[in-house]
This record gives sequence, C-alpha cells and structure tokens, in this order.
Amino acid sequence: MTTLTPKDASGEFVGMAEKLVCELSCEPWGNPSPSVYETARLVTLAPWLNGHTERINHLLESRRADGGWGGAVPKEFALVPTLSAAEALLATLRRAQTKGLPRQVDHARLTQVTDRALRLLFAWLGSPCGLDPPDTHAIELVVPYLVTAINQHLDDLRGTPLAGIGAGHARLRPPDGLGPQLLDLLRSRLAAGESVPDKALYSLEASGTYAHQARGIRPVPPGTVGASPAATAAWLGKDKPKDPHNAAVRYLNTVAIRYEGLAPAPIPIAQFERVAVLGFLARAGLRPTVSAELLSSIEIAIGPTGTAGGAGLPVDGDTTAIALVTLAELGIRHDPACLFTYEMDDHFCTWPGERTPAPSANAHQLEALGQYLAHGHPNDTTRYRRAAKKISDWVCGQQREKGNWDDKWHASPYYPTVCCALALDRYGTGNAATAVHKAVDWVLATQRSEGSWGRWQGTIEETAYAMLTLSLTRHRIDKQVQSAVARGSRYLRQALHKPDNAPLWTGKDLYSHQALAMAPAVAALHLAQSQPAAPQANQLSAWQ
Repeated sequence: MTTLTPKDASGEFVGMAEKLVCELSCEPWGNPSPSVYETARLVTLAPWLNGHTERINHLLESRRADGGWGGAVPKEFALVPTLSAAEALLATLRRAQTKGLPRQVDHARLTQVTDRALRLLFAWLGSPCGLDPPDTHAIELVVPYLVTAINQHLDDLRGTPLAGIGAGHARLRPPDGLGPQLLDLLRSRLAAGESVPDKALYSLEASGTYAHQARGIRPVPPGTVGASPAATAAWLGKDKPKDPHNAAVRYLNTVAIRYEGLAPAPIPIAQFERVAVLGFLARAGLRPTVSAELLSSIEIAIGPTGTAGGAGLPVDGDTTAIALVTLAELGIRHDPACLFTYEMDDHFCTWPGERTPAPSANAHQLEALGQYLAHGHPNDTTRYRRAAKKISDWVCGQQREKGNWDDKWHASPYYPTVCCALALDRYGTGNAATAVHKAVDWVLATQRSEGSWGRWQGTIEETAYAMLTLSLTRHRIDKQVQSAVARGSRYLRQALHKPDNAPLWTGKDLYSHQALAMAPAVAALHLAQSQPAAPQANQLSAWQ
C-alpha cells in the first residue's frame, strides 16, 4: 500500500494519488482490514476451512489488556468482537473434548484466555447491564445470537464442566434493547422459506442453523453471501463441503489465503473504496489518471436504484450518492433520480427500513442533488430543489451542540463532520452557513497538542478529515486556521511513514481501509501545500 516517501513529501502528491488509483484498479475486491468478529465466526462455523489453526492462535494473541478484543476502544465498541471471540474459543474447547486440538494450539492457554474472556463478559453483561453499545451493523441480531450461543454452551456443560472454566451457573444477559425479538423473526422467516431483506444477508450467520442452504438465498459472484465470510460459511453449514469447487468454498478459501487465515467483512467492497478514494482526491483538485476500465466499472454498477458497495451487499443510497458525486467531479454527470428511492418524510435513508439514519449519507445525497441542480438539467427542478432543502434542514438539525456530527458508519465524529460541513458549505440552505462555522470552530478546538485530531487518539485518517474541513469550507482564513493546518500537516508528514490503520469504520465490528485513510491524507496535504484560492460560493444560490 502507498506510503509517503521523502520525494513525495516535497509536493508530488499527484504521484501519490496515481499510486492509490493504480492500487484500486488492481484490487477487484477492495482491501478492508481483518475483523476479529468475522475471524472468530469462521473458527466456529468453518473449522474445515484452511487456516483454522491460524485463526485460533490469532484470537489468543490479539486480546486487549482487559481480556477482551477490539483494540484500544471503549468496552461498548469491544462488546461484539469480545462476544464473538469468546464464543469461538469456548466452542473450540468443547470440540476438543471429542476431536482434540490442532497441535499448534496450547490447550492450557486456550482455557485460560477463554475463562478470562467469560469473566469479563459477565462483568459487562451482569445484572443490571450498564453497557450502551453503539449502533454497529446488525448489532440487534449478532448480540442476542452470540449471547444465546454462549449461554447454550454453558448450559450444555452443566453435566460435563470444562476444567478451568469457572462460569458456574451464571448466564449472560443482553443489553437493554438488544433482546431476541428481531432475531426470532428472522429465523422464523427463514424456516418458512420466506424472503429476507438483502441487508440481512450480511449478518445471516446470526440465524444459526436456519441459514444452512436457506431457500431463496444463493451466493453471488465471486461466491459470497452478504459480502461476509461468516454469512457465507453459515449458509454452507459446519460440515466440510463435498464439492471443493463450489463457488462459496472458493470464496472462503480465497479470503483465507489473502488474509493468512483471517477474515474481513465486508468483502468485496471495491465499489465503495473506489468511489470514496477518487472522491477525496478530486475534491482537493487532484486529478490522477483514471483508466477507462475503472470509470466504466463504477458507471456500469449504477442501476435504477443505485449501486452497492460491493458484490453481495444491498444497493444503498450512500454508496450511490458518493459514486454520483465522484463521477461528476471527474466530468461525468448522471441524473441522480435514483436517489429518490431513499427519500423519507424529513431526510433520505441509506436503505429502506434502517433503524438509524446517517448524517454522512444525507450529506452525500445533498451533494449529488446539489451538483445536478447547479450543473445539470433536471426535468423537475422543483422536486430536486425541495429534496435538497429537506436534506439540508435535516443535516443542520442533527449537528451536536459543540459543532460536530456523529454517525453510524464511522466511530469518529470527524468523518461525518467533514461530510456534512462540505455538503452544507456547497449546497446547504437556511442555517447551513451557521452550521459550517460551528463545525470549523469545533475542529479548531479539538486539535491535539502534537497537531493531530482523533476521538481516542490522534490518527492519520481523522487528522485528514479535520484538515479537509478547514481547507475546503468557505470560512475565514485567519492565523488560527492556518496554524492548525500547518500543525496538522507536520503530523501527517511524520505519521504517513508508518500508517496507523486505526479501525474506525463500522461493520459488525470496527475495521479500517488503508486506502480510505491515505486518500484524504494525500488530499489534505496537497491542499495545505498548494494554498488554493478560497472555495467557490454556495452553488445552489441560483436556485434559492
């Protein structure tokens, strides 16, 4: 993956952008980081899959200091990966009672790690439960699924306890609002052979045995169910498939080989990575060479209701809007009428039926509509203008008192804040200018002493988002802003020699995209170095 060299640091950010785009073109699946949740699910669901020993040992070696999993994040974000890892290790110990362990796995250590993880979970999910987990993807399904699975293991062990596992008669209780009702509904629909929403396929493993060869569900090329190794393995079933050339088996083996036994999710996610990376570069005025094949792959994927982030994922309004905005930045304009598929009463959704609307998705949809109003030829100007105003008003209303936005797609407030600030600055109406100024003030107030920005610690990705908020909005260019950008630039130049890959994107647990950290960083450094003219005025003014 691209890193900053001394030559690049002198100003050749176009070359950096060229490398990023070249890597995108060569990566047909995308390149998200491995997931503890997903890796642990394969330990339980696919012990036959190559890399089984590597997955078990990875779980043993990747724990937090408190005995859980999830990296340096609060326990609310660590709950899902810790539940998944603990269940997988407990299932491995139970399997070892009859089938033994791989020779490279230390039984005593496995027992010790599992017992400590269970004790931690009982501390977190005791009575009453004090956890308020974030709205990560399908948390309403995966938490009750894993809680039930762990409790079932413990119930089964009453007569034949495992030496070294001291859970006794205690049982886990899910946090408030994460009971089994929705999971029971999903399972009943699968049992009846009924269809389920496309978005449910990403977390199909939560349905347990009901997922196995479920009627009406088939893998899509390259063999994935829901762009998830866990969901694909659940659909195949626990027994080793008889046909090694089965598309789903090939998909899982390819993932295991690429990630040395581990597993990410979602994958494939190439469409989202491509449009997001190209979008950040283009906004900063970087115009790397983009092959006709790459542009064509983005365009062709946009259908009547938009595009998905990758094969196996549902078509969604966020990826669709980012694709439309990015293509427009590159001189290719599409009527964004497909976005009206996602129109709600007072905002636009990522997909129909979502639990929590996303400010970042609405910001991208505002940009797509605004660009077309400003530069296209809509057949119904009134409808597009009304929709843009609706989104602008809703996004302004979601701003936090301090000036930032929060979002379900990213753990850091700096991502939705840059999305919302840029969209409102370009195409917002009403109180948009005030909201943008508040966002800029918040960014200035939260810079760290060494020049970085970050929710839990300074990171490349969050620093880049903060700098883009300062550099691409029409605020005053004063010494405070210039100083903040200069300090951020110094931090980025040093940090890009050793990318941090902080997991900030929200799937079933947190994960990272190195390309999606590098692209905004290169864009931010390019803007800081080139000292561009003030961004142009709000482009919807002619329609107001």
